[in-house]
Amino acid sequence: MDLYLIRHTRVETAAGICYGRSDVPVASTYAHDLLAVQTRLAPVLEAGPVAVYSSPLRRCRLLAEALTAPQERAVSFDDRLMEYNFGRWELQPWDQLPPAELDPWMADFVHTAAPEGETFHGLQTRAVEFLTELLAAPPAVGAVLLVSHSAVIRSLLCHCLGLPLQHAFRLDIDYGSISKVRYRHCQFNVAFTNG
Repeated sequence: MDLYLIRHTRVETAAGICYGRSDVPVASTYAHDLLAVQTRLAPVLEAGPVAVYSSPLRRCRLLAEALTAPQERAVSFDDRLMEYNFGRWELQPWDQLPPAELDPWMADFVHTAAPEGETFHGLQTRAVEFLTELLAAPPAVGAVLLVSHSAVIRSLLCHCLGLPLQHAFRLDIDYGSISKVRYRHCQFNVAFTNG
């Protein structure tokens, strides 16, 4: 099965703002950003029917629905594909977060949660649960598109590549990027495409 992990397009937030689970709007460049993703995915979309799964947050939902529109297929939304929950830090400037909260998180973001948020390990657990269910009963299509967020994609790639989670942010996952994961005979092969 070929699985395409697609990060949503650019968002309309000020630089340096912590946003994860917040439902922020897409940037004014959305039409251009969408076209770039569609162009890179054209060979996949033209090869036959695809199944599309998405985070329900607006920045992913819009892209997922646009990708399925030509085939008139429904998108399957799943909360397990939502972005990192930063709790009380949501929509706050990173440089204004209290050091007493931020420093322990920076030292071990894998196991330390933002106040009222989740750990990166918790995010990976829910994302891998989704992937495991998908692999156990794959849809009968040519490819699967998964539209999600940078932390979710990083956590899944760490799982597929056997990388420790503390190295997740070494993976460059740009807005509108596409990471192809091929699952064959219980093995993963990964390829990256940034726009």
